[in-house]
Amino acid sequence: MSNPKADPVTVEVVRSAVVAYADEMADVLCKSAYNMMIYEVRDYCCGLLDTSAQMISQNRGGLPIFLADLGVAVEDGIQRYGLDGFAEGDVLVMNHGQVCGQHLNNVVVYAPCFHDGKLVGFAANRAHWVDIGGGRQGFGSSATTEIFSEGLQMRSLKIYEAGKLNETLYQIIRDNIRYPDASLGDLRAQIASCQLGARRHGELIARYGQETVAQAVDTIWDQAEKAARLVVENIPDGVYEAESFLDNDGRALDVPIRIKVKVTIAGSQMTVDYSQMHPQVNSPMNCGRSGGIAAARVAFKALTSPELDVNEGCFRPLTVDLPDGTILSARSPAALGQWSIALPTVIDTILKALSSAIPDVVPAAHKGDMGGCSFFGFHEDGSRFLLMNIFGGGWGGRPEADGASASVSVCQGDVRNTPVELQEIKYPFIIEQHALRPDSGGAGRYRGGLGVALTYRCLQACKGNINFDRTVTPPWGLHGGGEGAVNTAIIERADGTRQTVQKGTEIQFHPGDRVTFLTAGGGGYGKPEDRDPDALDADIADGIVSPESAGRSYGRDPQPVRLAS
Repeated sequence: MSNPKADPVTVEVVRSAVVAYADEMADVLCKSAYNMMIYEVRDYCCGLLDTSAQMISQNRGGLPIFLADLGVAVEDGIQRYGLDGFAEGDVLVMNHGQVCGQHLNNVVVYAPCFHDGKLVGFAANRAHWVDIGGGRQGFGSSATTEIFSEGLQMRSLKIYEAGKLNETLYQIIRDNIRYPDASLGDLRAQIASCQLGARRHGELIARYGQETVAQAVDTIWDQAEKAARLVVENIPDGVYEAESFLDNDGRALDVPIRIKVKVTIAGSQMTVDYSQMHPQVNSPMNCGRSGGIAAARVAFKALTSPELDVNEGCFRPLTVDLPDGTILSARSPAALGQWSIALPTVIDTILKALSSAIPDVVPAAHKGDMGGCSFFGFHEDGSRFLLMNIFGGGWGGRPEADGASASVSVCQGDVRNTPVELQEIKYPFIIEQHALRPDSGGAGRYRGGLGVALTYRCLQACKGNINFDRTVTPPWGLHGGGEGAVNTAIIERADGTRQTVQKGTEIQFHPGDRVTFLTAGGGGYGKPEDRDPDALDADIADGIVSPESAGRSYGRDPQPVRLAS
């Protein structure tokens, strides 16, 4: 006897349940992890997938560039083992560059979900391990030219098989990474997260039956697709193009990287064409196909369904044309260590292409990089340390509001910077300032958001990586708005010498050296002369815009303005 079809009430219960399960998986991972990139920064995603590796649900928050891309990892395992090759108690690890297309630190862990002895789906997560071995530490290194020097690759390997630990694989991982306690602690947290998700999925099916749950999920996907298509239908049909540039690939410093996109709107279908994207490079600033597809998905979802929960149906109206061999679809054995560097600018460029079609929706460009720092060395007791942090910056002015300040990139979503206090407790640094950067937002009717100024002072010798981009091409304004300030990194040595650095790998630092990161501001939206005078007065009074900048950019008499109390 078959189960009845899912009624509307059951659909809503299932809709809420599967997202709650993904959120609960995320809570377990966050609270159990060992490294700050997970439990503070929250560089992870969690989700439930069906037996075709399609995304049923994904946790709220997390990184937008992880949007519905756990499927490629699980699909690889299905192809390797077959659906009948999984057993209860299996747990698999996966980070293979050719499949996942990301830096190897982003490790996927997934587990099959069973009900009454039958495989009904998978629970999966991806989290940033502090180290994965190889020749690079942290992020920011431009030294690698092929994936084999970037660390361990694991392709759908069973770390647990039918509940039994694979001691050999576990030992290989432990012996080949710099921070085994942290990374293996994170592995255990990921396993616990997956086991919870698998159990919750089984409980849902036990309550309603597999057929009813599957029907509810299909309905949810169809509804998400319909909502997205209704938005696309309101964009005028046509072909829209835009281009922008990144500074370089980190090795050939005199060769800019071209970002070129073509967006076609035809009825309720959007196609993003990357066929004119820059070819893959002999540096780690490449990603695999999943990275290029993720960038298109972030732009698409931001335009069509930003408030809907993530599932497979959200992206049915999107087609991505991505030939092999570009920086967004690099062929093996390309290095992938800086896989995400290009993606914020790619997303901004997709939006820029559509700015003439939907000017009341698309904002000006934001800071456009995945800014962060890595400092590493040894404590006095001989143990290693690795400080990693990400930076906020300015977002572009919007059709009806100023851009946000000190916010992470569009690719980083709800992730956070590491608290100053924790950095100073755990690492030999003093953070002397973490402040808004005045005058960094582009002028406009709606001003671009501000970047930040962040200064680290070294207390002992160590090394660090700096990998700023968009230090040459500023975040653009729209409809007459001004450009935002570019990213800048300044090293001030203890002897007083200074240098501006765009990119550098394993830079030597000594006690008393300072590094200041000045992050980009967002572009302005609309003509500066149309800005509300009261809003400009408030900006000047708050120190967001200096009187001198107000004179240059807005035509305001450069005198200090004081608001009445």
